[in-house]
Amino acid sequence: MIRLGLTGSIGAGKSTVADLLRQRNIPVLDADVAARSATADPVVLKAVRAAFGPDVMPGGALDRGRLAALVFHNPQSRAALNAIIHPWVRRDLARQEAALRDAGAAVVVQDIPLLFESGLEGTFDAVLNVDAPFELRARRLRNRSGMSLDEARARDAAQMNSETKNARATVVLRNDGTLEDLERQLDAALERLVCV
Repeated sequence: MIRLGLTGSIGAGKSTVADLLRQRNIPVLDADVAARSATADPVVLKAVRAAFGPDVMPGGALDRGRLAALVFHNPQSRAALNAIIHPWVRRDLARQEAALRDAGAAVVVQDIPLLFESGLEGTFDAVLNVDAPFELRARRLRNRSGMSLDEARARDAAQMNSETKNARATVVLRNDGTLEDLERQLDAALERLVCV
């Protein structure tokens, strides 16, 4: 089974590429979905409470917004949260991938927003990085979720810069044109990488 990693800076269009892959009957495992599932695990919740205190779990339920506010601007807190969540996510994605392998899947894609930041590129046969200019990404974020330009800059600054991601990726998908342009790039990449 060919294993592909999919990543990209915030607002670049990674979700659009994931949807295009699914339209081509290529299974896509989503690390963000797995991370949300992780916080339903009582063992994970206990570890989060121990690390960040009861204020992040008013009434016993995780307050994601409160936790995000604690870790976003604090690299040590973010690393502590990642140390709790990431191992669970990796185990869950490995379990899902094994099930796909057993079912005969020829290709699987793992959609991981912080793939390079987590040092995971060496675990894949190839990595696709979706890229677009910051101004376009900021506009998409404003239209999608009302994010201000300053918020978009802060989120972008918390990730590895696009140039470094592009240099480390096997394939860069430039998402600054039409959907058809993006589809052509993706199809060419798949032809080269997996001969589908």
